[in-house]
Amino acid sequence: MARRLRIEYPGAIHHVINRGNYRRDLFENVDAAEAFLATLFQAADQFGWQVHAYVLMRNHFHLAVETPEPTLGEGMHWLQSSMASRFNRLRAEKGHLFQGRYQALLIEDITALSRVVNYIHLNPVRAKVVLPEQVTGYRWSSLAALLKGPRPTSLKARDWLSAIGDWSDNDDGHRAYADYLHKLALDEASWKREGLVGLAQGWAIGTLAWRRALAKKHAAHLLTSGLQGAERLELRQASWHTALTHRLALINRTSSELITKPMKQSWKIELAGEIRQQTGASIPWLAEHLHLGGAATLRGYLHQAKRAKK
Repeated sequence: MARRLRIEYPGAIHHVINRGNYRRDLFENVDAAEAFLATLFQAADQFGWQVHAYVLMRNHFHLAVETPEPTLGEGMHWLQSSMASRFNRLRAEKGHLFQGRYQALLIEDITALSRVVNYIHLNPVRAKVVLPEQVTGYRWSSLAALLKGPRPTSLKARDWLSAIGDWSDNDDGHRAYADYLHKLALDEASWKREGLVGLAQGWAIGTLAWRRALAKKHAAHLLTSGLQGAERLELRQASWHTALTHRLALINRTSSELITKPMKQSWKIELAGEIRQQTGASIPWLAEHLHLGGAATLRGYLHQAKRAKK
C-alpha cells in the first residue's frame, strides 16, 4: 500500500491526528496522559516545534503544530516510538501502540489555524465526553494548560488569540477566550457556520486557491501518495483546473468567455477534448467548468467532434 501524504516545508502548520492500534485506549489513566504530554513537549523542544493546541481523548489525540524547520516527520517518529516504548514498559506489553502512520493535514494560515484550535478544544464536547458548559474544565487539553497551568514554553497562543478576538496572551486574554469557547460549545448549530466541521478529513485546511496552488507545486508527489479517494479526487481536480487555465492562455481566451450563449461553441468543445486527453479530466467536471451543459450533452458533443475529424 502507498504511504500517506507528507508535505513539509519551513514554517508549515499541521493538524496531526493518530489513534491507538485497533482503536484501543491510549490514555486510560492519568499516568498515560501525563507521560504523553511530557514526551510531546520534549519533542517540541528537541525539534523546535511550536504547539498551538492539543487534546487527548481516550483512544486518540489531536495536535496543532507549527514547524519552523521541516521536522514533523522526524519529530513524530521520535514522539511515537518513544511513547510506544514507555507505554509497553508501563503495561509490560509488546507491539504497536498506534494504529499506523499519523495523519497530518496542512493548515494554510493563522485564520485556518484559529478554526483548528477551536475544533481541537471542542473535541471533548463533540465526543460527548463533557457537557458543553463544561468545555473549559476538560483536563487534557491545551486550554486547561492556558487557564490553570502548568504551561510548557513551547505551547504558543499569541497568534490565534489575536486572530480570534484580538486578545493578548495573558490571563485576561485566556479568560476571554474561555468565555468565547463556552458560548461556541453551547451553540452546536454554529459549528458548521464557523467552519468547524470536517477539519480532521482530507489533506489540507484552507482556501481552495491555496490548496490548488499547493497541489500544483507538489503535484508529482501528491498524485503518487497513499491518499484516500476523496483526497485524490480533490488533487486531480486541482491539476485539471491548472490545465484549463493554461490552455485558455494558450488560445488567448479568458474564463469569463466560457459562459457563452449559445453554450455550444466549437472552440470550447475542442478545449474540453484537449484537456480530457491531456489530464484525464472527467466529463462531468469538464461540462460544469466549460459551461457545456450536463455530462451527457458534452459526451454527445465530443462524439460528434470525433466523427467529424474522421
